[in-house]
Amino acid sequence: QRLVGASALLRKREEDLRASEERFRLVIEGVRDYGIFALDPDGVVTSWNLGAERIKGWRTEEILGEHFSRFYPDDTREYLPDQMLEGARKNGSSEDEGWRLRKDGTRFWANVIITALHDESGQLQGFAKVTRDMTERRRSEEALRLAREEAVAANLAKSEFLSRTSHELRTPLNAILGFGQL
Repeated sequence: QRLVGASALLRKREEDLRASEERFRLVIEGVRDYGIFALDPDGVVTSWNLGAERIKGWRTEEILGEHFSRFYPDDTREYLPDQMLEGARKNGSSEDEGWRLRKDGTRFWANVIITALHDESGQLQGFAKVTRDMTERRRSEEALRLAREEAVAANLAKSEFLSRTSHELRTPLNAILGFGQL
């Protein structure tokens, strides 16, 4: 009876674990606004969600087994991926915002967080990487910055115009005032 009870308890725990894993998989797969994927300790992609596929353009079977440095433009590919992994190893996580590449070669502005994943003994098992496409926000900020610069330039031009106009009017008016006083 004890063996039957222990077997039933074990089956129940296995079913609960499978159900929990399935819920977790559904949550990760269902997120479409964020690219969520796992890297091994060397930075090789080991899992890929639909959000990552939507943002970056690679299908799961195309990217699994590839190093994540392929998402970085040429000007940062040599050093930034390694810096990000090293920062996550040392501090538990590292965050960056900058240009990244899609499969088709187009660039997008991304917010990236890499988190180190450790087992119970503290051994590094890999990394979780979350990427969000921030291109529209960056465009809005850039448009706002340009509008602000144009407003400052227009204000300076207005001030200069008023100063020159005042000076140009003052000279003949002083002559008229002088003649009027005479």
